[in-house]
Amino acid sequence: MSQTRIAFIGAGNMAASLIGGLRAQGLEASQIRASDPGADTRTRIQADHGIETFEDNAQAIADADVIVLAVKPQVMKAVCQALQPHLQGDQLIVSIAAGITCASLQSWLGARPVVRCMPNTPALLRQGVSGLYATHEVSAEQRQQAEQLLSAVGTALWLEQEQQLDAVTAVSGSGPAYFFLLIEAMTAAGEKLGLPRETASQLTLHTALGAARMAVASEVDAAELRRRVTSPAGTTEAAITSFQASGFEAIVEQALQAAAKRSAELAEQLGQ
Repeated sequence: MSQTRIAFIGAGNMAASLIGGLRAQGLEASQIRASDPGADTRTRIQADHGIETFEDNAQAIADADVIVLAVKPQVMKAVCQALQPHLQGDQLIVSIAAGITCASLQSWLGARPVVRCMPNTPALLRQGVSGLYATHEVSAEQRQQAEQLLSAVGTALWLEQEQQLDAVTAVSGSGPAYFFLLIEAMTAAGEKLGLPRETASQLTLHTALGAARMAVASEVDAAELRRRVTSPAGTTEAAITSFQASGFEAIVEQALQAAAKRSAELAEQLGQ
């Protein structure tokens, strides 16, 4: 990436996070450009990262090796069709827009190298995880460029089949909201048990953070970690038994199935 020139189409929160991650990894400001229709957005990202910004997308992509599409899915078709006449050579297209398939992107941009990514919102803290899928036009060097780009904000994992991105969306793309829901519920339950709301909130938040760090650092899986915490006939076993009696695992599976199904539906709608 030391010589790679990257252009961002769209300079919202996720683009800003990626740019910040790249700059932290040592990329020069001169290697990065961004375009956005919002003057305030351009001013902010230029001030924060020292990069050159444009209102015109065509100016931003001139001589770029990698073009990151970071616009809302609803406007992606129009943005791509306007960009297509200005693309040069085998510029790599990296899309971080949810629900837009590689086939749709190539129908709007031409048969060029495309990597489709599904990041998640913890990327804003450089703690994200992304699923990546590359079309056959993508070279080994371009795969490395895409991986380094998404690794700037967390972990990047390659997928063998594009349809697996629907599952990625269900597990990690939407996943932060599931944990937020659990945090909400545990905080409310703690308050009903007699704790001050702020105390219940802090206990829940730091328990979630600590459990996640333990799971990431551990050499055993989550099931084994749970078993180690669950003493026979103890308080944890009482709670786990209650969860499972209410069909906890089935509820989670049904929720992720619903999210994956909706992801596939949106891809079909947005690609038309």
